[in-house]
Amino acid sequence: MSLRIALAQLNLLVGDIPGNTAQLTRSAETARDQHRADVIVFPELSLTGYPPEDLLLRPSLALRVEQALAELRTVQGITLVFGLPEMQVNGGLRNAAWALRDGVVLARYAKQQLPNHQVFDERRYFVPGHDAAVFEQNGVRLALTICEDIWHTAPAQAAKAAGAELILNLNASPFHAGKASERQAEVALRCREAALPVVYCNLVGGQDELIFDGGSFVLQADGSPALQAPWFEEGLYCVDFDKATQRFLPAKLEPMLSLEASVYQALVLAVRDYTNKCGFKGIVLGLSGGIDSALTLAVAVDALGAERVRAVMMPYRYTAQISLDDAEEEAKTLGVHYSVLSIAPMVEAFSATLVDTFAGMAADKTEENLQARSRGVLLMAISNKLGYLVLTTGNKSEMSVGYATLYGDMAGGFDVLKDVPKTLVFRLCEWRNAQSPGHPPIPQRVIDRPPSAELAPDQKDEDSLPPYPVLDEILRRYVECDESAEAIIAAGFTPGEADGLRRAFFFLSEIQFAAGARSVRPFQLAGGTFTTLAEAKKAINSFAIEKFRTGIGTAHLMGGCAMGEDEKTSVVNSRGEFHGLANLSILDGSIFPTSIGANPQLSIYGLVAKLATGLAEQLLPTGAPKPEKIAEVV
Repeated sequence: MSLRIALAQLNLLVGDIPGNTAQLTRSAETARDQHRADVIVFPELSLTGYPPEDLLLRPSLALRVEQALAELRTVQGITLVFGLPEMQVNGGLRNAAWALRDGVVLARYAKQQLPNHQVFDERRYFVPGHDAAVFEQNGVRLALTICEDIWHTAPAQAAKAAGAELILNLNASPFHAGKASERQAEVALRCREAALPVVYCNLVGGQDELIFDGGSFVLQADGSPALQAPWFEEGLYCVDFDKATQRFLPAKLEPMLSLEASVYQALVLAVRDYTNKCGFKGIVLGLSGGIDSALTLAVAVDALGAERVRAVMMPYRYTAQISLDDAEEEAKTLGVHYSVLSIAPMVEAFSATLVDTFAGMAADKTEENLQARSRGVLLMAISNKLGYLVLTTGNKSEMSVGYATLYGDMAGGFDVLKDVPKTLVFRLCEWRNAQSPGHPPIPQRVIDRPPSAELAPDQKDEDSLPPYPVLDEILRRYVECDESAEAIIAAGFTPGEADGLRRAFFFLSEIQFAAGARSVRPFQLAGGTFTTLAEAKKAINSFAIEKFRTGIGTAHLMGGCAMGEDEKTSVVNSRGEFHGLANLSILDGSIFPTSIGANPQLSIYGLVAKLATGLAEQLLPTGAPKPEKIAEVV
């Protein structure tokens, strides 16, 4: 006997219970009629969308949920497994999952592990459940669990004890870099602990600052994958469970995305959903000719299409011609509406108005901020008139240290790069260009130029900030790892030392490739091997410069004339004689096939003494007595 399960990876709208219910109904009917599914699994809190937050406190919630349930009860011929907020008799609210077939509730489950950290605050709204919930379909006993439950041992063990043969896990698991592999590793552990396969159905879509990446999957009882759905897109994905073997039949396995691919697609989805779900007609952004606005423009076009995007260049006297040229090239390549609006009249009018107020005071950040605020005024005016969302372009590195202008470049409705550090901005630009090699949207010189706000003559970001690799590593430790300043310094490298090591890695890689190396491996535990300089530089920017992972040292040049008998892999033979050229011998440290991992001086002396003696013996006349000693190590 077999059981076909459909995973409904849907993009739902928070608060739109009628619209979400209609999506569930359509998906169930499609899974039944087109895919012959017996069971369809939906994400966590499917009816309300996630996270519903204080919508859960509205008195009308219970009525709206009941109306939705009445509609879902009309669906026949397939079991619906979906999430909903369920009011208890005592008034408590539970994050629940129902199994519903032909209007009959087969099982009810309440989430046991309520997360209350970082972006989660479920204990504010819900009370935890305590009991397993198991129902039977096609002779297979299925258990229900919800999201955080699968990150803990107890719920899976309780399902096993209740007689479950597989677990259905409903999720609204938000994206962060590396999250996909973390999920699979943790769920695989649950599978092996309970000796049960798991169906993991995840939400997809952007909701304010949260992004849900989908990537639903199915794992066998041993933790091996049976199905991997795509990331960042909606769809129905089916898998068959064989009762006799207690295994899923193999289904399609989407390959894991690279860091750059996953982050870029997350940004595209976030912009698309925020713009559309909030009802904006399109997007407008300031295009400076710099790297942040160039990346933001590419994301916006990939999210909405060029016809819904406007780019505005707003130059002043400090704007370089190269910035004007690059901004125009970006706009033309991507095909967006492009305009140039000088802010000079606005800045000069402000300055004239303030001349008496600022009399006797030297120019400072005030005058720089006037430029940024003038640009903000223009963008917000266009937004108001056209109904377009203003995208701001500040990255995480700048925002974290306040390197931005309030009511200036921070004026807007959505900051695309607010959680993207500057070093990753560079990598994303390179990745995006690689997707369109014939028409890269970001000019290479935009990537290569030193970043600058262009608010003062010859201004560069690093005049005010540490080098971005240093800054980003500090922020990673402080913001993401919650380390103190003392802990960051105690990790083994001061910021200056970390920057020096990165620069050393850069220079050494550059020298080695210039010398003809086919690959380079930096002296760092997580370094890896790289075949191009660009690849090496990207990786070096991401290295965690910390104790016991990074080292520096010196090396004696060896291997240039490596010893060996095979002419294809060596230069001299075991006697130091040059392959293919008579009467040439090399007797020094260069003939070592590899480094010995220690100071080689004595070894070189000994080797040269031995080979010199052998060479001298060859040069003696035939029959001449061999000398007792030609060379020795003293």
